[in-house]
Amino acid sequence: MKPRILFVINSLAGGGAERVLLTLLEASADLAPRVEFSLALLDDEPRAYQPPVWLTVHQLNTRRSLLRSIRQLRTLVSREQPSLIVSFLTRSNMAATVVARMAGVPNVVSERANTSAHFAPGLKGMLPKRLIAAAYPRATKVIAVSQGIATDLVENFGVRHQNIVTIPNPLDAEGVREAAIENAALAVPGPFGIAVSRLTRGKNVIMAVEALARSGLEHSLVILGDGPEREAIQARVETLGLVDRVVMPGFSANPFAIMRHAEFYVSASNGEGFPNSLVEALALGLPAIATNCASGPSEVLAGLPREQVRGLTFGPYGILTDTNDVDQLAVAMRAVGEHGERLREAGPRRAAEFGVERAKQRYWAVFAEVLSRPELSDMPDVAPVAV
Repeated sequence: MKPRILFVINSLAGGGAERVLLTLLEASADLAPRVEFSLALLDDEPRAYQPPVWLTVHQLNTRRSLLRSIRQLRTLVSREQPSLIVSFLTRSNMAATVVARMAGVPNVVSERANTSAHFAPGLKGMLPKRLIAAAYPRATKVIAVSQGIATDLVENFGVRHQNIVTIPNPLDAEGVREAAIENAALAVPGPFGIAVSRLTRGKNVIMAVEALARSGLEHSLVILGDGPEREAIQARVETLGLVDRVVMPGFSANPFAIMRHAEFYVSASNGEGFPNSLVEALALGLPAIATNCASGPSEVLAGLPREQVRGLTFGPYGILTDTNDVDQLAVAMRAVGEHGERLREAGPRRAAEFGVERAKQRYWAVFAEVLSRPELSDMPDVAPVAV
């Protein structure tokens, strides 16, 4: 009898987790004759991405409520009787774990964010952290997208070490490079660096602007993305006299066509789950600069856990700086000229280690183990990306 796997996510309204899930499903199309796939979308929101045409989609309408997510998902699971529930994003993970325990079904949750760093400190962040600590240890397996996330879940949220697996996000490097060939929707005169990020306080894009001002470079800085910090960043740009050198066109459907013309990529973030745009920059051969935040940049650029990297570090695949250190970031920007050729050669090689097929094999090794169906995994001993 074919196993029935129900994937669950909040919506397909846009974001890295949504892209990763669809990439995994599209790469798994060859398993459709052996597995019954379906996807539950908890929230009825406009879709930025379209699921594969062969996939059964169950549209719920929980309006971002955890309780409604649990109730509606429980009804769906009771009707569909899946063999396994696989979920992405925190609310989906909590709802899926509760429902799976009610139904006696195994479940796999995929955590994309460094949980301790992601939620606000104090009372505001206390409730979601407690809910995660109550739910995640009860999941059959937990997949973390970086070793930093895995360590955080084990040390601070009660997940058992033997129940957690680290699988970095898959990257379609060829797809990125093909998209980069398209005509850029933005023309920037002269050399420029680029940041690709949602404009939130945690992403700290404003520090990249300040570092450019201190670097002494004559480069421009293109910031692709949008968010609540846009006005604050623009105000800082004006204060620093960089109006003619900082370009903020907003969200780009194809950032790669612009990225490929940049001299370097920069991320000043104070927190990541897995830095997708960083690996995409490597695939395009961009010298990459990133703060050593929780979690992922040090693993990608230096092959090391965050704790083993201190200060300004010239890694084999990119440059790392301490978080919230403007001067280090400015020095890193200046250093691209000296290290650029080496990093342009190393980046694509590193990006290739995060390929789609590798990630697919590792996901299916986990699913096969949970279902006790070894025939679903053609490579159960895939080694992790070196850290």
